[in-house]
Amino acid sequence: MKKYLPSLGIFLVLLFVWETVVRCLEIKEYILPAPSRIGIVFVESIPLLWEHSLHTVNEAILGFLLAIIGGVILAMLMGIFPLIKKLLYPLVVISQTIPIMALAPLLIIWFGYNLLPKVMVVALVCFFPITVSLVEGLEAVDRDMVKLLLAMGASPWQIFSKVQLPGALPSFFSGLKISVTYSILGAIIGEWLGASKGLGVFMIRSMNSFLTAQVFAAIMVISLLSLVFFGVVVVLARVVMPWHYQK
Repeated sequence: MKKYLPSLGIFLVLLFVWETVVRCLEIKEYILPAPSRIGIVFVESIPLLWEHSLHTVNEAILGFLLAIIGGVILAMLMGIFPLIKKLLYPLVVISQTIPIMALAPLLIIWFGYNLLPKVMVVALVCFFPITVSLVEGLEAVDRDMVKLLLAMGASPWQIFSKVQLPGALPSFFSGLKISVTYSILGAIIGEWLGASKGLGVFMIRSMNSFLTAQVFAAIMVISLLSLVFFGVVVVLARVVMPWHYQK
């Protein structure tokens, strides 16, 4: 806990400066509300924020799970078959040069305004870190250990389960930590382009009504959700690979 105190202190100082500047310069609330006002609006909007958050969390979780399934399958294929990696890895990298904001409207056109386009946006945002981290982890496995097990007559499955998979897990979970924070962002982007509920919809409606404090309240919820998702992955990593954290 102590290691987070400096960061918390800096955050509190920034809030104090923000509050002071807004009050001293008498900045209009629709331009920049004070942190104290944002806190009040946040408390007042909890029921509405909760309702919208449930939709965003649902989209984020489904898209994240879809990205994990697709990323793990593709990464394992590329790790086992070098030809597949040679053919597909450049395409995976190139896919990241396509702005998700440009692709998301197409998903809305193709699949409508239901849940699927939002889930697909989340999956596309999360897919790359998961795939690349697992591929790199599989390639970083101790080759001498693999050769030793082969010499001892180990089967491909034994090599994978005893050496490759445990060796790749740290990289894999690093990718999960990155992508899980993207999942909420991906859901928000999908909601901006077309939805009836969700934090993205809440933000759009608040902006259109010049309720800037509500926009900041939604940002607070988005940040909190991202931190919770990140914490879940950290805990899961400690459960799955305790040996890594004992070093």
